[in-house]
Amino acid sequence: MKVLKFGGTSVANAQNIALVKNIVSNSESDKNIVVVSALGGVTDLLLNTATLAALQDDSYKAFVKEIEDRHIETIKTLIPIASQSSVLSMVKSELNTLETLLEGAFLIGEITPKLSDKIVSYGELLSSYIISEYFKEEGLDVVHADSRKLIKTNTVNGKTVVNFEATNTLCSNFFSVTPLKVVVMAGFIASAENGDSTTLGRGGSDYTAAIVAAAVNAELLEIWTDVSGMYTANPKLVKQAKAIPHISYQEAMELSHFGAKVLYPPTIQPVLAKGISIQIKNTFDPENEGTIITKNKNEKGKTVRGITHVENIALLSLEGPGMVGIPGISKRFFEVLFQANISVVLITQASSEHSICVGISADDVALAEQAVNDAFEFEMGSGKINPVVVEKNLAIIALVGDNMKSHQGLSGKMFSTLGKNNVNIRAIAQGASERNISAVINKDDVKKALNALHEEFFEENIKQLNLFVMGVGNVGGKFLNQINQQKKYLKENLKLNVRVIGISNSRTMAFDEDGIPLKNWESVLSNGEKADKAKFFETVNKLNYRNSIFVDNTASAEVSDTYSSYLGNSISVVTCNKIACSSNYSNYLNLKQLARTYNAPFLFETNVGAGLPIIDTLKHLIASGDKVQKIQAVLSGSLNFVFNNFNDKTTFHDVVKQAQEEGYTEPDPKIDLSGIDVMRKILILARESGNQLEIDDIQNNPFLPQESLDTTNNEDFFATLTKNESSFQELYKKAVDQDSKLKYVAQFEDGKASVGLQEIPKGHDFYNLEGSDNIVLFYTERYPNQPMIIKGAGAGADVTASGIFADIIRIGNF
Repeated sequence: MKVLKFGGTSVANAQNIALVKNIVSNSESDKNIVVVSALGGVTDLLLNTATLAALQDDSYKAFVKEIEDRHIETIKTLIPIASQSSVLSMVKSELNTLETLLEGAFLIGEITPKLSDKIVSYGELLSSYIISEYFKEEGLDVVHADSRKLIKTNTVNGKTVVNFEATNTLCSNFFSVTPLKVVVMAGFIASAENGDSTTLGRGGSDYTAAIVAAAVNAELLEIWTDVSGMYTANPKLVKQAKAIPHISYQEAMELSHFGAKVLYPPTIQPVLAKGISIQIKNTFDPENEGTIITKNKNEKGKTVRGITHVENIALLSLEGPGMVGIPGISKRFFEVLFQANISVVLITQASSEHSICVGISADDVALAEQAVNDAFEFEMGSGKINPVVVEKNLAIIALVGDNMKSHQGLSGKMFSTLGKNNVNIRAIAQGASERNISAVINKDDVKKALNALHEEFFEENIKQLNLFVMGVGNVGGKFLNQINQQKKYLKENLKLNVRVIGISNSRTMAFDEDGIPLKNWESVLSNGEKADKAKFFETVNKLNYRNSIFVDNTASAEVSDTYSSYLGNSISVVTCNKIACSSNYSNYLNLKQLARTYNAPFLFETNVGAGLPIIDTLKHLIASGDKVQKIQAVLSGSLNFVFNNFNDKTTFHDVVKQAQEEGYTEPDPKIDLSGIDVMRKILILARESGNQLEIDDIQNNPFLPQESLDTTNNEDFFATLTKNESSFQELYKKAVDQDSKLKYVAQFEDGKASVGLQEIPKGHDFYNLEGSDNIVLFYTERYPNQPMIIKGAGAGADVTASGIFADIIRIGNF
C-alpha cells in the first residue's frame, strides 16, 4: 500500500489533474491512497472571501462566483457530458451550503475559528470529490473517502491537534476492508469528536498523507509537487540550486522547519517512528527520481545538505543587570510567550545571563512586546531590567546537515562568507547536535546571503561576479566584448562566473537579473529605459547581489561622485575614470576608507598606464616595506603618440586629430594636451606612494599657446592648433637640432611634482619610447640607482579595457 499526496499546483486545473490520473494509473502498488489539496489558489480565495464577508463587504460575492466558476469549469473539462449532471448537482449543492455559511458571517459581521474551518474545508472537499469522479470515468477502481470520518482532532491550549489513537483505529479499519485499488481523500481537513470540521494548518495535506501512511503502515509516502525534490536552496532565489537525491528524516525536518516549503514541517513526525520512507516527486516530471527521505545517513557523508531561510521574523530581546544570577527569569520570559500563544523559532542567550534574545514571527511582535513588558513591569520600573527591545524586518538563514558536527570550521566558513558580502548578523543559534547553524539577518539580504552561501558550499568554488557597467562607448564596448569572449575560460580555469547585470550610456540603461546576453548587448541597451544615474544606483542597491561590482568607463565627474554611495553599500568599484582619485585628498582618502570598511574593493589600475600593472606594482613595493624616492614617467599614451608622429612633414593639428579619431585621447583632446591628464596620473602615483598631495601642488609647464587653453569646445581648439602651427614646428626643430626627441614627462621627487614637455637626449630610457607607449621609472630604497622600469602600451581602448578586466579578476580572486 502506498500513499500519494498531490498539492495545489498538481491539481490546479483540469490539465494537471489529468497528469495526476496518469501517475496514479501507473503506480505499481496494489492499493493507492490518493490525498489531494484544494484546486490551486482556492484555499486563499476561501480565506479572502470569509474575511470580506466578516467585514460585511459585498464584494465577497464576486469571490464566491469565482470559486464556483473554477470548479464548474474543471468538471466540464474532465467529466463527459453524459456524466456531468450528478457531479454538477453535488458540487452546486455544496457551494450553496458554502454560500449560506458566508452569508451568516456577513450578517453577524464576524467569523469564528469554528466557522473559518468549516468554510475553508470546502476547497479539499470539492476537489477530492471531483477528482474521484474523474478517476471513475477514466476506468480506475476508485472510491471517495471522507477525511473527516477518518482523522479526528482534539483542542489543546487553543490549538487543534490530531487524536492519533482514534485516527489510527479509524484508518486501519477503513482501509483494511476497502477492496478498491484507489482511495481518494481530501487533505488538510479533519473533524472534532463532535463532528465539527477542523483543519490541520496550511500545508496540512502533507500532514494528512503522513498520518494515513503511518496508520496503515504504508510501504512509501509520495509527496507530488511542482519541483523535483528538496533542493540545496530555494530555486526561486538561488538559480544554481539542485535537488538533493537522498536526505535523512532529521535533515528534512530541519530544512522544512526553516522554510523549505516543499514539505510541511509536521509531515515527517508520523512516519518517522514507523520508518516509512518519503519520496518527493514532480507531477510535471514524473520520471525524475526527486528526493528520498529515510532514516539512513546521507550519501557520502556530506556535511552541509541544504541552506534555507524563514522570512517575516522579529527579534525580541530582554536584558538588564537584574537578570544576572537570578533564577527563574528565563522561565518567566518563556512562560509569558507560551501564555500568549506565541511560538519561538530561535533562542540565544549570553553566557553572562545579562540578556535573552528570541526570534518570533513578526506578526506576533506587538502582542509579545506588550506581554513581556507587562510581566516584568516591576523589574523595569526599578531599573533592574530594561524595556523589551524589538527588531523587525529580519529573516533567519540556516545551514543544515547531519554530518556538520564532525567537520571543523563550518561556522567560521559560514560567517566569513556572510561577512565578505557585508551581510550583518543580528543573532546566532547552534544546537549541541550541530545539525543546524542559524543566523538572523536583515530580510533584504536574504537573496544575497543564500546565493553567497550556496556558492561557498555547493558550487565547486565557482565565484559569481555581478557587473553593473556605466559607459559602453569605445572602452566600455571593448570591455563587454572581452568579457563575452573569455566567459568560458574564466569559468573553467579561474572558477569565475562573470555576469553583466546592468549597462548604461548617457542616453539609455538596461538591466537583466539573469545576465545581459553580451552577444547583442547593443540591442538590449537600445531598447532600455532612459538613463538616470541615481536610478541606476538605486537598482544596483535594491538587487543587492553578492559580489556586485560597479564599472565606470566614463570620464564623468558626476559619475565619479557616486563612488562613495556604491562603496558604502558594499558594492566594489572598478574605474578608468581618473577624476575621483585625483580629486581633493580627503575624498580620495574617504573612498579608500569606505572600501576597507565595507569590504568592497576600489580598483583603478587603468587610471595610470591603461593596461600596464603600474599601480599594482607600486602597491606591492609599498606593502613590502620599500619607499619611493623618485618617479619619472611618460604617462600620456596620447601625447607620446602625438610627438612620435609629429614632424616637419606633418601638421600638429592633423596628428592630434588622428590621435583623437584612433581613441588615444579623451573625447576632449585638450584634457591630454593641456597636461591635466598627466597631472592627475602623477598625483595618483604620488598618493599611492603614501604622500598627501593636491592637484594644485603640481607644477604644470604647458606647451600649448594660451588661446588654445582658453577654448571651450573642440572646434575652436583645433582652429587654434592650425593658427599656431609655426610654434609647434619651432618646438620640433629645436629638439632635432639638439639630437633629441620631444616627450611629455611627469616627475615626483622630494614631495614635489611637475609635468611638462622635455627634450630627451639619445641614451635616455625615454628616447626610444615608440607609438603610444608609456614608461615609468620607480627609484626606491631598493632600486636607488637602476630603477624598476614598467613599459608598454599606455593608451587605446583594447588595452584600457583589458586593464579593467584585470581589476575584475583581482576582485574575483580576493
